[in-house]
Amino acid sequence: MAELLEGLLSSAGYDVAVAEGIGAVQGELGAGNVDFLLLRIDRPEGEGWDLLDSIVAGGNPIPVMVVTSLSRAEDRIRALESGADDVISIPFNPDELKARVGAIVRRTLAPARSGLDLWIDDLRKEVRVSGRRIILSPKEYALLKLLHSSAGRVFSAGEIRRRLWPRGHATVQDVQKYIYLLRRKIEEDPKDPRVILTVRGFGYRLAA
Repeated sequence: MAELLEGLLSSAGYDVAVAEGIGAVQGELGAGNVDFLLLRIDRPEGEGWDLLDSIVAGGNPIPVMVVTSLSRAEDRIRALESGADDVISIPFNPDELKARVGAIVRRTLAPARSGLDLWIDDLRKEVRVSGRRIILSPKEYALLKLLHSSAGRVFSAGEIRRRLWPRGHATVQDVQKYIYLLRRKIEEDPKDPRVILTVRGFGYRLAA
């Protein structure tokens, strides 16, 4: 199945890598090499479900399509409710799979713009502010993506910490540090921020 999917998507112009086992997949995700994940799940319980849960709980923005031989509607519903963007059952029509992948890529990886002239291209991991290219570290980029995912919404420091450091190895001071670093790169005047705003007593939000 892995060879079939690799050949099918490579022929459609995608750069495809195969990772066997949850450890290998997590390694690719941690390295920031993945823009889209096809996740094979064939058991009602197991590592595949744990991986899907950890991706969503960790705030990883990559889209996920579950490929499964499970025939129960409950399993497909569970995948969607767990955060998968789509589910396709085996056997599947190859053209349908390519069409579904293409639809998710167009919907989730297209450059995102905001009224602040903040431009995020998740496919290239590129950020521009007022036409100026901004070089961000992976953690700075993840923080900006999180804030941009719900521009105007206030994220508490605790929520940011849980989303960006799902294993818990971070403090509120780490959140403050990355807010500071991000402002230095994005704001015209970091001491008077107009993009990443502090809502005293509550957290941070992206101006909308």
